[in-house]
Amino acid sequence: MMEKLWRTWLLHFVYIEEKGEESMRKYGESGILLSVVCNRCGKKLAVKEGILREGAAHFDVAWDYFSEKDGEVHHFDLCEECYDGVTREFLIEADKEERTELL
Repeated sequence: MMEKLWRTWLLHFVYIEEKGEESMRKYGESGILLSVVCNRCGKKLAVKEGILREGAAHFDVAWDYFSEKDGEVHHFDLCEECYDGVTREFLIEADKEERTELL
């Protein structure tokens, strides 16, 4: 099942590369968020006035000494639909907790 997931991700990266798009966050000169693209499906997420306006998960993964990726930090974003698809494959469900939104 994991092989299928990686194959899907690889196909999306090849698709994005062929289109000449980058699958990452882009910021303006003043540090304002300009765009976010889901690294899995390539969907451009809604950004307005520097604020991400739809559900997405941002990951910063710092690999350590015991990893083959020691010294690397990976940054990526998943739209809510892709996040749900990835976590649906988990054998052990992710921990969840309620959070009060402050406006």
